[in-house]
Amino acid sequence: MDLMGMMGKLKETQQKIEDTKKRLDTVLIDEQSADGLLKVTLTANRKVKSISIDDSLLEDKEQLEDYLVVTLNKAIERATSVNEQELDAVAKMDMPMIPGMDNLFK
Repeated sequence: MDLMGMMGKLKETQQKIEDTKKRLDTVLIDEQSADGLLKVTLTANRKVKSISIDDSLLEDKEQLEDYLVVTLNKAIERATSVNEQELDAVAKMDMPMIPGMDNLFK
């Protein structure tokens, strides 16, 4: 077993994961309420980039709060899914198969 080669491969994979995380900051996830009155944009790293609220929602605080919760949760779910798929792909593609190591990326 070539330990040095594996360590080099591990470092390379860690670098690719870091690069992927940086790239995911530029991947935007747009989500909106069913009626389009509330729009949110998140990065695939789940950072909120923008929120757009139609004036009609400003008259009903509870409705606006409900819209924010539902729409943000949907956007976070989508962003998480993209994030995990991208990072899993990098980890699986480059990981040397070391028994027991596959649990580290779950």
